[in-house]
Amino acid sequence: MVLSIQYSLVTLFGDKYRLMDILGVRIDNFTKEDVLQKVRHFLSTNGQKYIATTGPEFIMAAQRDAEFRSIINNADLSLADGFGLAFAARRAGQKLSARIPGVDLMVDICRTAAETGQTVFLLGAQHGVAERTAVRLIERIPNLKIAGAESGYRGWYRKLDDAKLKEIINRRQPDILFVAFGQVKQEKWIFHHLPQLPTVKLAMGVGGSFDYISGKVKRAPKFMQKCGLEWLYRLCRQPWRLPRIITAVMRFSWAILKYGKGEK
Repeated sequence: MVLSIQYSLVTLFGDKYRLMDILGVRIDNFTKEDVLQKVRHFLSTNGQKYIATTGPEFIMAAQRDAEFRSIINNADLSLADGFGLAFAARRAGQKLSARIPGVDLMVDICRTAAETGQTVFLLGAQHGVAERTAVRLIERIPNLKIAGAESGYRGWYRKLDDAKLKEIINRRQPDILFVAFGQVKQEKWIFHHLPQLPTVKLAMGVGGSFDYISGKVKRAPKFMQKCGLEWLYRLCRQPWRLPRIITAVMRFSWAILKYGKGEK
């Protein structure tokens, strides 16, 4: 395996953009303005699209899981979420146009939905968090239409099966679906079940975004986000994240340094 960050010009919607390939995982090197323009296009046309916000953990998981790698590489947008991807780009002498955190993109997509009158469904997170997220989003974006919010659980013990979840979503007929099942699982769920959700034009896995928006988990200060230290803030507040932090920070950085030299 070799670190490969290769750029190629590809025509999409009448414009051109660059593709990045990091350890075999595709990244669309867009600015946030580019992304929101494409989101508006997705929502104005027929068909179903899904977005992946790809960070170091995703890339490392994709090294072990061929199905997951294929799902990310075939996403309609695979966006750079994480300071480590900027490091990988610099390592190859390239520049990442923007880091696009999933939680920020989710809020921006909700603002777009409010402007266009399209509806949003929130799926996932722990019991009650999706509902609190819906309340917070409407406080921030008063014109936003929430079609539904469902954690996937009833009480504290019984998880709803996929058939029931799809029945609930289809009954509400949303245009946009955000899924917070955690990395890998949420992307696989979207990939396998989106075709059975005919009204959904755009789906996106959002990881812990509901926790942040609802206020369940406090986000790192802005200065830590900008300098790539959000992982340290998370670790201090949530020590159980240590294995994930090791993967996202240490293992990913080592892979970039090692394979960037062409070692196999």
